Amino acid sequence: MPDEFGPVQALALLEEWTKGESLRKHGLAVAVCTEAYGVTEAARLGLTEESASSFVEKYASAGLLHDMDYERHPSVAEHPFVGVNHLRKLGWPENVLHAILAHADYSGTPRESHLDKALFACDELAGFLTACALVKPSKSIQDVEVTSVKKKMKDKAFARAVKREDIADGAALLGLTVEEHVENCLRAMQARARELGLAGQ
Repeated sequence: MPDEFGPVQALALLEEWTKGESLRKHGLAVAVCTEAYGVTEAARLGLTEESASSFVEKYASAGLLHDMDYERHPSVAEHPFVGVNHLRKLGWPENVLHAILAHADYSGTPRESHLDKALFACDELAGFLTACALVKPSKSIQDVEVTSVKKKMKDKAFARAVKREDIADGAALLGLTVEEHVENCLRAMQARARELGLAGQ
């Protein structure tokens, strides 16, 4: 992937299109989780260092850009289509655009590639893990555990906007149990807690 289409440029676009801090942080959290799956998949495919780096950057970029147009264009008629059209004009790789379209159930875009599946799988879960961290007295994701996340998933009153079925379906798409998927994303977010604003008070 050329240098002009990487996470640095993706973050700049996210910040240009999105002024709300919580939506920016959501993009970052999804990117961290999706990128972690990109690292695992690159290793599974046996990619060399340079190829692996380019491969993983697409995962991070898709995470950062998946909701870039949501603040300005939240309707199902416009999101994520407006953002994807803008990215296409800029020349972003089609596999990144496909993943962004595929994260929305109503777009009619099938989830085919590993990137498509990873982005969909991480979207709702990253938001849920953030919510789990913010209700801790410490406000730290380091204090969140897989067992407590699973318990909170059963509590329909907690973070009710998060679609539990998307988390389960996403895990299944990746060939994982919900517990494995939660652990993977939790570890990824814990490793970059400060960047996500979830390192605690």
